[in-house]
Amino acid sequence: MDHYDSQQTNDYMQPEEDWDRDLLLDPAWEKQQRKTFTAWCNSHLRKAGTQIENIEEDFRDGLKLMLLLEVISEIVDGNVKMTLGMIWTIILRFAIQDISVEETSAKEGLLLWCQRKTAPYKNVNIQNFHISWKDGLGFCALIHRHRPELIDYGKLRKDDPLTNLNTAFDVAEKYLDIPKMLDAEDIVGTARPDEKAIMTYVSSFYHAFSGAQKAETAANRICKVLAVNQENEQLMEDYEKLASDLLEWIRRTIPWLENRVPENTMHAMQQKLEDFRDYRRLHKPPKVQEKCQLEINFNTLQTKLRLSNRPAFMPSEGRMVSDINNAWGCLEQAEKGYEEWLLNEIRRLERLDHLAEKFRQKASIHEAWTDGKEAMLRQKDYETATLSEIKALLKKHEAFESDLAAHQDRVEQIAAIAQELNELDYYDSPSVNARCQKICDQWDNLGALTQKRREALERTEKLLETIDQLYLEYAKRAAPFNNWMEGAMEDLQDTFIVHTIEEIQGLTTAHEQFKATLPDADKERLAILGIHNEVSKIVQTYHVNMAGTNPYTTITPQEINGKWDHVRQLVPRRDQALTEEHARQQHNERLRKQFGAQANVIGPWIQTKMEEIGRISIEMHGTLEDQLNHLRQYEKSIVNYKPKIDQLEGDHQLIQEALIFDNKHTNYTMEHIRVGWEQLLTTIARTINEVENQILTRDAKGISQEQMNEFRASFNHFDRDHSGTLGPEEFKACLISLGYDIGNDPQGEAEFARIMSIVDPNRLGVVTFQAFIDFMSRETADTDTADQVMASFKILAGDKNYITVDELRRELPPDQAEYCIARMAPYTGPDAVPGALDYMSFSTALYGESDL
Repeated sequence: MDHYDSQQTNDYMQPEEDWDRDLLLDPAWEKQQRKTFTAWCNSHLRKAGTQIENIEEDFRDGLKLMLLLEVISEIVDGNVKMTLGMIWTIILRFAIQDISVEETSAKEGLLLWCQRKTAPYKNVNIQNFHISWKDGLGFCALIHRHRPELIDYGKLRKDDPLTNLNTAFDVAEKYLDIPKMLDAEDIVGTARPDEKAIMTYVSSFYHAFSGAQKAETAANRICKVLAVNQENEQLMEDYEKLASDLLEWIRRTIPWLENRVPENTMHAMQQKLEDFRDYRRLHKPPKVQEKCQLEINFNTLQTKLRLSNRPAFMPSEGRMVSDINNAWGCLEQAEKGYEEWLLNEIRRLERLDHLAEKFRQKASIHEAWTDGKEAMLRQKDYETATLSEIKALLKKHEAFESDLAAHQDRVEQIAAIAQELNELDYYDSPSVNARCQKICDQWDNLGALTQKRREALERTEKLLETIDQLYLEYAKRAAPFNNWMEGAMEDLQDTFIVHTIEEIQGLTTAHEQFKATLPDADKERLAILGIHNEVSKIVQTYHVNMAGTNPYTTITPQEINGKWDHVRQLVPRRDQALTEEHARQQHNERLRKQFGAQANVIGPWIQTKMEEIGRISIEMHGTLEDQLNHLRQYEKSIVNYKPKIDQLEGDHQLIQEALIFDNKHTNYTMEHIRVGWEQLLTTIARTINEVENQILTRDAKGISQEQMNEFRASFNHFDRDHSGTLGPEEFKACLISLGYDIGNDPQGEAEFARIMSIVDPNRLGVVTFQAFIDFMSRETADTDTADQVMASFKILAGDKNYITVDELRRELPPDQAEYCIARMAPYTGPDAVPGALDYMSFSTALYGESDL
């Protein structure tokens, strides 16, 4: 018996005169103690089938006292004080002595238990075993804390102690089998209630509720296990939904990327390109993050399942991480080349539009030239013409044939352009072919009519002897010069398309060469006009009866001068067009250099960061929290770099809008930068997740930071190639360095094979750091087991092999109680009752040892 108990015993075993002094000092003591101890003794003698009515008389013969104490051999006859003292000693020894809270004495332990249980209740402040209980709220709080359905604590008032005490004593006697040891009036009417009586009464409450404490502990363990399962099930549902949404998005996107059906117009194809830009810039990046988050969630979930001894999570068919990766690979395969195809199609359409416009321009010029030629060739004016007129008609026809031959090249160009449009699959090829065929048919018809008219003129040539040589010479020189001017005007108005400075410089050089020929052409123009002036002089001099027009050609001096003036006007326009195009190409070159300068910085930066992350993931120092904070700061610095990527995207869009297809200033494309950036974000996120999982493992398994540092140092020491993994021999050396006895004998090889099957279940031949940590945590830490949970349920069930719905709802929080009810199978044992539930199979199912 400890010091406190010895002191209490001595108090009651003092001489008789001391007991008389106590009674004189406190006359109410005997009455109160008599009633208290009588009630307490009867509560114990009831089991023996007897009771006491009067302490002096019933204990005089010692029989009932022997039944009660089993250790007292005799007691002084009629010594009431000695009897009460001895009984208190026995009460202290058997009712209070076994109360111990945190290794304190019995009295202190009981007081501490009361303080903890009543701490949440207002107006209750338990500091002792006398006046702290006078208002009755302490007794009511103890009952309400353990059996809240028995007392409506909210309706109690501190200024009504009689009601409070009577309520507590009546409820305790009726529902808790605690005898009524005190009267409320005695407690309220005493300035300081008797400490020993109160302590004896309170100890009865402690023993009544001690079973509930075990049930509470069991319920807490079950709630903890169920909370883990509920959280894991929610994580599984979140994973399934995110995986389904991502797969559905990939399923919808792939056909769009695989569609290579070109549009007929530049506008439509440019819209396709803009849609693809929106996809790469706006739609895909969030999906990249979702895919990364999906993998992180999956790894975190598997870590939590391992830490709680649960079976690994197997997603539904088609939603594994590998399925997501395969689908993503198909997406990127479909995406690959799509942008290049779009740009090639735009380039093709640009070429087609240019060729189509060139075809229409040349066809229009040719059709304008052929207009009326068939009617002219069908004329029979030579039948009534004079000899000189016939000669003139013949020369005129020769000039026309020369003109016709000069147009042969244009017809061939028109046919060649039409053929190229057909080969490039121009959408309006039917109308082009029809127009080209019409021109060719007309050209063949003109050739036939020309031949027929020449034959007719030649038949009459013998009849015609004279011809005006000057007109002939004029016509012969005017026709080629006219054709040259028409060709020059056509060339000066010809549209052009270039993509580099060198190409526009070539056109500019050709134009300068053309301008250099203008002085000689002007001389030829003056010479031709001189011939016409000479004809006029001859007519005036010799009074030739002429109609006033050249019979050999329709080209007049006014027409030559008009076309010449037009050529002179087109030259500066061509100069301006070439200058503007040269400026545009210079602007494009600046765009190329601007993009190249940024890409040549960003590309190596991304590569450097990838290498740094690789080093960080291997060479981590400090606590895991320090590493996590460092990685998050590192991630923040990487994310802050995003505006530079966006700026590069903007420059890339400007390049594509300017239809720039090549860039000699950099080997990096926007696609290279995008893929590198996505890989960088994914890598840092995965590295952070690995550290988070290590923290989860450490905290759940109780691994110290020193152990984590030791594990990391050992792992890194044998990871000599800095790959983040260990081969089998490296892993064995690492285990030996940590104290594992793995010999080269058959027993050691078998043990190592067992360990490898744990850390490398897929037999890849490598061990990751996370698998290493998981293994070490299982080897060094304890976790809840199915047997522990089963034992907790058995406590709640009162040692029965089954549990009822009412018991679950009474002992567990509502949501967790319903969770168990919905999943527990009916109990089918021989001792089953209606509604009995099988908590044993449920406990094993929580740890994957059976099915729910």
